[in-house]
Amino acid sequence: MTENVYVVSAAMIPFGKHRTSSYVGLAVSPLIDALQSAGVQKSDVDAVYVGHAYGGMMTGQRITKEIGLGTVPTVNIDNACSGGATALHEAWMAIGQGLIDVAVVIGVEKLTQFGGGTLPLSPEDREVKQGIVMPAVYAMRATRYLHDTEATVEDLALVSVKARRHGALNPFAQFRKEVTVEEVLAARSIADPLTLLMCCPTGDGAAVIVLASERARNRLGTPRGMRVAASVLHSGQVAEGYRDMTKPEITYESAHDAYAQAGIGPGELDMIETHDAFSIAELVYYEALGLTEKQSAVALLRDGRTTFGGDVVVNPSGGLLAKGHPVGASGVAQVAEAFWQLTGQAGARQVTDARWALTHVTGGGTAGLDHGACTIHIFEAA
Repeated sequence: MTENVYVVSAAMIPFGKHRTSSYVGLAVSPLIDALQSAGVQKSDVDAVYVGHAYGGMMTGQRITKEIGLGTVPTVNIDNACSGGATALHEAWMAIGQGLIDVAVVIGVEKLTQFGGGTLPLSPEDREVKQGIVMPAVYAMRATRYLHDTEATVEDLALVSVKARRHGALNPFAQFRKEVTVEEVLAARSIADPLTLLMCCPTGDGAAVIVLASERARNRLGTPRGMRVAASVLHSGQVAEGYRDMTKPEITYESAHDAYAQAGIGPGELDMIETHDAFSIAELVYYEALGLTEKQSAVALLRDGRTTFGGDVVVNPSGGLLAKGHPVGASGVAQVAEAFWQLTGQAGARQVTDARWALTHVTGGGTAGLDHGACTIHIFEAA
């Protein structure tokens, strides 16, 4: 990359069940808010990148036309849960290579259109045909992790308790009520050992960020922002037969590359937004992101080292478990949270003296792959 790239504004709507809204209705409000707070006029925008999985054709164009933002390239991107973060990666590439100066990244999804249940997956996938939907995948991962380590089902519940405690401080979170370990364990079973409160909710949402080159940032005069120190996108590597489900290699490899690109190690991070679609995921990703050695994640959780006042605050927003997981919007919403944290705008959930942030989101379950995609970004306050 020849140019530094900055996130200069962020906006989103509270995640939840917006049953009467369309994709356009979800995204227009944060789009206007993000442009206004960055001081960006429509004529300043060089390109628009839109992450969504179930929005149908020309979702981005249907959104931007509502505010008269046309003529510039609008790119629609589906990479499952990693779609919004992939959109950011593409915008970062274009600005970093000096092709454009200002880009808008939109993440949007409306999951209430499906009426509940698990996410629709490809009926052509041979594992999906056998019932290997997402709750089943993570339940198997949890069962193996509990077998191999000293972690207990109470620790899985403790992840959800932490997420809900953080989410209670976040006005954008879908769930803002704290829960106890006992309540999590007593909730309805989804896929043993996972209960309902160990699974992220379905819902709707939209988030928008504006990126700018250093030249454009100076021209706009944006006072607060963060530098994109690393942007990494990996696809899964096919492996048939045995696979260690407690070692998601796509995240291990993506994290390694992201730290190398940013020139920092995990010990320097102040906050992380990670893909905690199910409570077991957070423990597995502590290890994959290098916060601790393999099979030792539970000690970080029990000792309070991943909450406020600890070594690094993981999912200060409440994460997917509390904030919600409208898949195409999630990766952009994670970056919005990082922006607010690194610019001192996170309110009651502000991480003290936050300078470095990491966002991590995986995408899709496909036979033979750990995940279809993984996107990791590292940001520095600037």
